[in-house]
Amino acid sequence: MNIALKYAHITVNDPDESIGFYRDALGLEVRNDVASGGFRWVTLGSPTQPGLEIVLSQPHGGRSQADGDRLQELVTKGALQNVGFSTDDLDALFERVRASGAEVLQEPADQPWGPRDCAFRDPSGNMVRIQQVAKA
Repeated sequence: MNIALKYAHITVNDPDESIGFYRDALGLEVRNDVASGGFRWVTLGSPTQPGLEIVLSQPHGGRSQADGDRLQELVTKGALQNVGFSTDDLDALFERVRASGAEVLQEPADQPWGPRDCAFRDPSGNMVRIQQVAKA
């Protein structure tokens, strides 16, 4: 029996603004864009991982008003868990993301726990970390 991660959710305020970051700055491809009940769920993924998708969803999408309000507060504070990516060319990706106007939290640096990485905030305030992997 095999098991694999299929979806990872990221809560965002504005799907269009977030698509600009995740597609244009990070280089992911939009795989699906579904509207329902005044909200949207957008899936993106990397061509190198065809079975894994990130789902961008709005705080109130599919939730009660009270739960959506609480989640919105956490998004606004930047208090949700970060998302991590890996790349074989950290410096080039860092420059592309920085050129997009994303807020830089950390320039590429060697970390004491091992990887060389950097960090940004997406347009909704979520922390996005990117680490270098060895080139094949």
